[in-house]
Amino acid sequence: MTEQTTRQMSIHDTIRDTVGGWAGVEVLVHSRGGTEFRMGKVEIGHIHGDRLADLPFPKKIRNEIIEAGRALPHHVLPDSGWVSKPISGHDDVDDVIALFRMNYERYVKRV
Repeated sequence: MTEQTTRQMSIHDTIRDTVGGWAGVEVLVHSRGGTEFRMGKVEIGHIHGDRLADLPFPKKIRNEIIEAGRALPHHVLPDSGWVSKPISGHDDVDDVIALFRMNYERYVKRV
């Protein structure tokens, strides 16, 4: 996808189409609103419109992500393994997709 095409699509649609296009990923409506991405019974994360992504990680990885400044502690469950990645605009899309890819690769290795 070209940068111009990406900027013409909404942030939500770009993330949904990219992550949802990976083998084994199912796109669902999240129970608390937004779009959820699952691999089988495991949620690899979800997005709330064009503004926020939430992803679960083991605490060690979650701490590394936060220490590197790639995301923040989860906005509701800050002491859990979840992280929240605020989305300010199209410039954050690649970072959000990279976090989803990181989680996706973890689950692919399990199967």
